[in-house]
Amino acid sequence: MKIYLHQNDLPNDLPFLSENFKGEVAVDTEAMGLMTERDRLCLIQISEGNGDCHLVQFSPESLSSVKVPNLKKLFENPNVLKIFHFARFDVTIVKKYLDITIQPLFCTKIASKLVRTYTDRHGLKDLCKFFLNHEISKEQQTSDWGNPILTQEQLSYAATDVLYLHQLKEALTLLLIREGRLEMAQGCFSFLPTLASLAAQGFNVDEIIKY
Repeated sequence: MKIYLHQNDLPNDLPFLSENFKGEVAVDTEAMGLMTERDRLCLIQISEGNGDCHLVQFSPESLSSVKVPNLKKLFENPNVLKIFHFARFDVTIVKKYLDITIQPLFCTKIASKLVRTYTDRHGLKDLCKFFLNHEISKEQQTSDWGNPILTQEQLSYAATDVLYLHQLKEALTLLLIREGRLEMAQGCFSFLPTLASLAAQGFNVDEIIKY
């Protein structure tokens, strides 16, 4: 696994930024916490599934005026599927701090909840163990992602969070097809950018969609 750290945006010369690229990229984010109205975006991780991971780091100062044309180009490209785990958080925090609407997308957590209804274990660590028989560490999850100098352990952890999403998406898609729930999942995925826009504007999404 090769890890590349960038500041404020992706470089121009990455293959998945090409207009001819029609593949899939795995995406994750790290923040100061899980409350998007309070906890700022610190890092975005991206992998096209080839073992390389590109990390984009943001400082508090840069977020107030940052321009991210390459991230915007990638995230809004209708020909590139963005794969997440717990996409609701990631698309919301990207919308709030970078004003980018991410689509189309696939969320492995939602997919797991739709087809693995016999368990309540839908975390990334659980899915990697179940589908890939691979143990991943979540030790760095609650570390200080706002530190301007990230440790090697943090960089490795961040990269690992996108390393297996392509494989998980493939496995979960087969189960969604088997159970006749692929269209249902796609409907859920399509609604996530709307949820993100509502949350970014301060709406209590849970109250709006409460049954």
